[in-house]
Amino acid sequence: MAETGKNIDLAAELLLKGKLVAIPTETVYGLAANAINEKAVISIFEAKQRPFFDPLIIHLPDIESIAKYADLKDIRLQKLAKAFWPGPLTLLLPKKEIVPNLVTSGLNHVAVRIPKHTLTLELLKKINTPLAAPSANPFGYVSPTEPAHVNRQLGDKVAYILDGGPCAVGLESTIIGIEEDKVCIFRLGGLAIEDIEKIVGKVELQINHSSDPKAPGQLKSHYAPKKPLYIGNIEQLLAKNTIKKIAVICFGEENFQAKDHLIFNLSKNKDLQEAAINLFKYLRLADDSSADVVMCSELPEVGLGRAINDRLKRAAAH
Repeated sequence: MAETGKNIDLAAELLLKGKLVAIPTETVYGLAANAINEKAVISIFEAKQRPFFDPLIIHLPDIESIAKYADLKDIRLQKLAKAFWPGPLTLLLPKKEIVPNLVTSGLNHVAVRIPKHTLTLELLKKINTPLAAPSANPFGYVSPTEPAHVNRQLGDKVAYILDGGPCAVGLESTIIGIEEDKVCIFRLGGLAIEDIEKIVGKVELQINHSSDPKAPGQLKSHYAPKKPLYIGNIEQLLAKNTIKKIAVICFGEENFQAKDHLIFNLSKNKDLQEAAINLFKYLRLADDSSADVVMCSELPEVGLGRAINDRLKRAAAH
């Protein structure tokens, strides 16, 4: 198990020595390494057992620091940066030579974001180098939203866990870039499409379920519990299934018959923000339970509901 605490100086020292440190953000906990140190970046892929063709996001403390690592010249992306940073927004930008190809999986663009978390922003200012930081979990599994989640799964692979408490958003960042002169969303996340379009107008969705991703988080099977996960109408799923023990993840009223089954309600009040915060936590609880399978209802395809449904479909894909 890794030491857990709020010691920013220790976290900075370890990162500058090439070690891995788990860091808090408003979205999920990240497995961080010095993005300019290729040996350190390799250790991210090794610890997570993440394929090298899946690019990483780099984290920076402010907009001014981006110029050294990427080009933020597009006016539309500048508007998004000013509106949503720090926050759950990642921009896909033309990269500078200083960013190792290992970080971008050989692509010419790098994913950049400024996280909205006091501890991590202080850390980034102190070390004065970008941090590459995918979610701090084994590749393909449910993302961590609390320090204990990280310690259970990667505690023997990280030097330190910077404890920032539970994540406020609970979904990974929304990834946006430019393709054929259009603003495109490459990954749905903690920013609703409606809020993005208020800033830049109509956007296109490029949510590829791909084995050759253009951006982080585009692989078909991802965020998955170890137990089988089925998505659909809960009543119909329960009627078809004869397995004795089922974990049900629902949203809103529990108006179904689920005798002897475990119930995890993302939000009884149908609050999409509350559902986003609870999603990964409840997937973990269901996976750790005595249930044989997990069943989940789809959420409304509005606001954060789109991103939650996207995560559920990828979790069920395996």
